[in-house]
Amino acid sequence: MTAIHTMTLAQLSEELAKKTLSSVELTQYFLDRIEKLDKKYNSFITVTAEHALEKAKQCDAVRAQNQAGPLTGLPIAHKDIFCTKGIKTSCGSKMLDNFISPYDATMVSQVDAAGMVMLGKTNMDEFAMGSSNETSFYGPVHNPWDLNTVPGGSSGGSAAAVAARLTPASSGTDTGGSIRQPAALCGVTGLKPTYGRISRYGMIAFASSLDQGGPFAQTAEDVAMLLQAMSGFDPKDSTSVDVPVPDYVALLNQSLSGKIIGIPKEYFKQGLDREVEKRVQDAIATFEKLGARIQEVSLPTSPLSISVYYVVASAECSSNLSRFDGVRYGHRCDNPKDLEDLYKRSRSEGFGDEVKRRIMVGTYALSSGYYDAYYLKAQKVRKLISDDFKRVFEQVDFLIGPTTPTPAFKIGEKANDPVSMYLSDIYTIATNLAGLPGLSIPAGFVNDLPVGVQLTGKHFDEGLLLNAAHCYQQQTDWHKRIPKSCA
Repeated sequence: MTAIHTMTLAQLSEELAKKTLSSVELTQYFLDRIEKLDKKYNSFITVTAEHALEKAKQCDAVRAQNQAGPLTGLPIAHKDIFCTKGIKTSCGSKMLDNFISPYDATMVSQVDAAGMVMLGKTNMDEFAMGSSNETSFYGPVHNPWDLNTVPGGSSGGSAAAVAARLTPASSGTDTGGSIRQPAALCGVTGLKPTYGRISRYGMIAFASSLDQGGPFAQTAEDVAMLLQAMSGFDPKDSTSVDVPVPDYVALLNQSLSGKIIGIPKEYFKQGLDREVEKRVQDAIATFEKLGARIQEVSLPTSPLSISVYYVVASAECSSNLSRFDGVRYGHRCDNPKDLEDLYKRSRSEGFGDEVKRRIMVGTYALSSGYYDAYYLKAQKVRKLISDDFKRVFEQVDFLIGPTTPTPAFKIGEKANDPVSMYLSDIYTIATNLAGLPGLSIPAGFVNDLPVGVQLTGKHFDEGLLLNAAHCYQQQTDWHKRIPKSCA
């Protein structure tokens, strides 16, 4: 049998169905890999070994009764932004280092109901604010392809854990690229679904109009299996959309013949690494061989997306993070002399520099006299960005372009240059502003570091994106490559 950690979710599901492997054996195998290897990656904050093995036993019992589904008994790790009942949910912050969630996030409960086994909670940028996984209270995550480079953020722990084959699947969240960017830098497949496709209930909020949960895995087929379980209407989430969930796996093998793929010309201008551009062009050529037609399109307002995003997201984070005041839960300073001192010291001690920076920017943008000049204007430009996509999607079926402007950069390289750090999300942010689905797939290497290609679709068109990615992955083997550090 092929080494277990190199298998995809789909392959592991087959092995469990054939009973050549039990869920307990599979779970223990990955727990052993985490214990052995994760010291060099720092991809997990919490490992839930006892909880995982108990769930695996239950899954084996379900399988013995011939009641198992396709995901029954398969391991998954959750980004530590999703609430998990009885288990620490820290959001990568000192503020929540002592927080034990009293309930499960809807997405967590859905994959649990599908029979998946949670191995633990993965490291992340503090409160999902970052593009490199360097702002975590628990230290940076190291990219398995080069331990001196970042894995991307904010879901860097989830992406690194899949890349290092410490888990076959993980969950993440994407506010401005935080699934797709680390997926690209770590050489795995990551999907940001349409806003409202996966419930946000129990997902600790950063920017409520932008945050969206989604899956990481090796392949588009695996991501389709995960999306099937994670999706659906949730009455507990006012932003959840009541749209039927298609059979994503059944859609994977449709022909791409006649499909029109748009190439936004704005994505291939100054700032894009030339070698990354070559890998993207190679991927475009592969899609042409699969029968798709290529058409250049324009998204003229997309260069404004970074500016719009950092006003809107910071304003929403300023509002959302006001609840962390040292009173009800989370970090509280020692011996406060009065209520004002409690607020000030609890928040200054509990939050890191990047979170404080964004709270201050957001509070300023929402303040009297500046709301119209910044926040309101940003929301108007956001509408223009969304309208650009609507116009383009009247001409093409989906878009293709780079996920990131460069491969992974060195840890610490951009730590003192926030603007340069923010620009690493330049190709992903517009998708969040418009609420569209985006998928990053491995598309080659530059200097032995992975490069990702991003596919962007119409609202609730995840099935087509996964179909296109699956067809591409039948023609390439980039998604099968494994870092030497974890072999």
